[in-house]
Amino acid sequence: MRRKISIIGAGNVGGTLAQRLAERDYADIVLVDIIDGLPQGKGLDILESAPVVGYDTNIIGTNDYADTANSDLVVITSGMARKPGMSRDDLVLANGEIIRSVVEQVMKYSPNTILLMVTNPLDAMTQLALHLSGLPRERVIGQSGVLDSARFRTFIAMELGVSFRDVQAMVLGGHGDTMVPLPRYATVSGVPITELIPPDRIQALVQRTIDGGAEIVRLLKTGSAFYAPSAATAEMVDAIILDQKRLVPACVYLQGEYGINGVCVGVPVILGAGGAEKIIELKLTEEELAALHRSAAAVRELVGVLKLPA
Repeated sequence: MRRKISIIGAGNVGGTLAQRLAERDYADIVLVDIIDGLPQGKGLDILESAPVVGYDTNIIGTNDYADTANSDLVVITSGMARKPGMSRDDLVLANGEIIRSVVEQVMKYSPNTILLMVTNPLDAMTQLALHLSGLPRERVIGQSGVLDSARFRTFIAMELGVSFRDVQAMVLGGHGDTMVPLPRYATVSGVPITELIPPDRIQALVQRTIDGGAEIVRLLKTGSAFYAPSAATAEMVDAIILDQKRLVPACVYLQGEYGINGVCVGVPVILGAGGAEKIIELKLTEEELAALHRSAAAVRELVGVLKLPA
């Protein structure tokens, strides 16, 4: 029997993710949205490309959560973007209400699923989904570190004029201004970038990574990134559905790791069929660890707006 993946939210990220996963041909897809016709139209459009591209994925577009029953994995992209005049607290509360409704419906039909969160503010929404679902922490994971690391890797490759495929990097912390890119762990075919790029240029690349999402928003003017976010999410889906045991940065609930307790934040994990199967504790410098703690504190402040019980 084929695996089943449900994607909640048929906007740019969800729709593009559905296409990427359909072309992988390892699971059937259910695309859900509250807007009548949107998931049905996108699902049918993707399905009609199957004879040309060459896959046998079945795609259902629906407004009914009953169609998601018994999903092996549910990816949640639903939510609104921050609008002019909207504070970050406003965004947390608005998307928090959306996530409350989505998680309730998802868990009604797939109580043993894994949740992969994409909705922003990512870290706070991941913690809310964990609280609402009642799932163990390894089965509720936020996608941010893979995207932020991809941006860092891209800027390093551009700086050096090398293949994107040869660059590895790691970004920890919250998905926002307090994220923690780690130049010490960035390499090109095993060579540390600290031996290839001057410190002032490394710092510029770090800052561009932190500003990566905002840079695209400024360029687009009427939207936000979705190609790279959907690609990063698909990589995490691969790791879970195919049990790849990938070591990737992901947002998970910490219980003392890195000296942080009771908050969801990005750290390296082993990602496989069980979800975030193991948290990897890197040996960070005092400066790096302090930056990670500042990032966790910022996430904790956002989570506080949701007034979740301890």
